[in-house]
Amino acid sequence: MRLEGKAAIVTGAGSGMGEAIAHTFAREGARVAVLDVDEDNGRRVAGAIGERALFLRCDVARKADIDAAVAAAEQAFGRLDILINNAGVSHINKLLREIGEAEFERVFAVNVKGVFLFSQAVVAPMRRAGGGAIVNIGSTAGLRPRPGLSAYNATKGAVHNLTKTLAVELAPEKIRVCAIAPVATDTPLLPTFLGPAEGQREKFIATVPLGRLAQPQDIANVALFLASDEAAFLTGNIVEVDGGRCV
Repeated sequence: MRLEGKAAIVTGAGSGMGEAIAHTFAREGARVAVLDVDEDNGRRVAGAIGERALFLRCDVARKADIDAAVAAAEQAFGRLDILINNAGVSHINKLLREIGEAEFERVFAVNVKGVFLFSQAVVAPMRRAGGGAIVNIGSTAGLRPRPGLSAYNATKGAVHNLTKTLAVELAPEKIRVCAIAPVATDTPLLPTFLGPAEGQREKFIATVPLGRLAQPQDIANVALFLASDEAAFLTGNIVEVDGGRCV
């Protein structure tokens, strides 16, 4: 098993990509802290995984929650090797002038502040473990932005830049930092990205050379590789999982 003996934190693991990543990591031998602000879904995922999983409620926009979750995971597992910064939110697809200040602040708090603070919090336990891997979930929105998601797009550009910065800074600590840039993925958040107009799903799929949306398992498979020792010489990479859309 590719993650045997490893301990991982997955944020936003109560649904979608985070849920798929948590299950995949557990199947590959890792012990997994399933983090989500949604207690019902977080407990559901941890319960489905079984004894390898631990549910921890965490709002990634709150430093106190982050610090408590990292401490609890390390105490439960005895080590911490992997962080998947997956939790994210968006605003509804709409024009720049229609995005409110509160929406802007919430998207940046979860998508950027949360990634920054979680990365900051895991350095010490990863150092104690002899190194580790951080995988941030970015987006093709940070590489090929389109109208209607200006604040969200900006957060993902920030995540990509932060990933590269931390990759260089944390390399002496033997902590690798990479990001995944998924194309629109079939998760509960998808309608937010596409907006309310009819036919948007089909219109978007037509722009993807491989002819479909990403599935959560597509993202989980790449996260598994990046978190494993097979990717031992990769850091600072932004891996596009997009069916060719950014070509």
